[in-house]
Amino acid sequence: MASATAVSVVVPVYNSEKTLEACIQSLLDIDHPKGSMELIFVDNGSTDSTPEILKRYADKIILLSEKKRGPAAARNRGIKAATCGIIAFTDSDCVVDKSWLRELVKPLEDPAVGITGGKILAKQPCNEIEKFGEDIHDHYKALNIYKPPYAITMNWASRLSTLKEAGLFDEGLLRGEDSDLSYRICQAGYKMAYVPEAVICHENEKGLKGLFMEGFAHGFYSVQLLKKHKDLVKRAGHRRFVANDYVVILSGIFDILLRRSKISSTCATVFNLGKKIGKILGSFRFFYVEL
Repeated sequence: MASATAVSVVVPVYNSEKTLEACIQSLLDIDHPKGSMELIFVDNGSTDSTPEILKRYADKIILLSEKKRGPAAARNRGIKAATCGIIAFTDSDCVVDKSWLRELVKPLEDPAVGITGGKILAKQPCNEIEKFGEDIHDHYKALNIYKPPYAITMNWASRLSTLKEAGLFDEGLLRGEDSDLSYRICQAGYKMAYVPEAVICHENEKGLKGLFMEGFAHGFYSVQLLKKHKDLVKRAGHRRFVANDYVVILSGIFDILLRRSKISSTCATVFNLGKKIGKILGSFRFFYVEL
């Protein structure tokens, strides 16, 4: 299996019975040479029918388990078992295009590139709330606009040597572990490359309640990440309190109550409200003020 172009695809899995088979099948159908690819699925203690679904594909994929909770621990388990020189990541609620892997790994031919990230779209058909999820997971902005930049593990590839050099994922982070590792890889001097031809489709939140809870989780766990990298994000211009954020959210709430808000604006208000509440509560949980 060891080859310069061989790729290990690592997929963490937790209670994914509704989306798992579509994910597996999309990976089995990609046009990467089968002899130069291994598919590693790491069950992170699922309690639904996920283990039974995985077993049905045991002759085509590598099945592992990781008792320590969190995608960071699950991905690290997969990385440590990988036999290929390049590691690609996606998630069990994603489906990948046939050319996904071939396109994603191309920029890694340049040794200066440490991470490649592809385009993240909503699964079709989708409603307007699911479509809004593409703004949340805009990989172009994450890699090229935001400061400091970061990559999203549902569509990511790196050389195994780069991941090991950076120290793999921080298993103390239950979310934001991809941003954390991205920061460390960039601080080691590597570049990140956006690959729009490498497309995956993600199961986005379908309703406003789910969107609020997604925003809450983003905000809550971002405090832990920002505390860990407080010097880096400060140099990048991050401020721990932005009064205008509250003005924008309150304005959006009034627009919703007065029924003059478009669905895209409603989605942004709901997500950002959840994120702000999450940050406030996360400030207490992680003893670091991010308001």
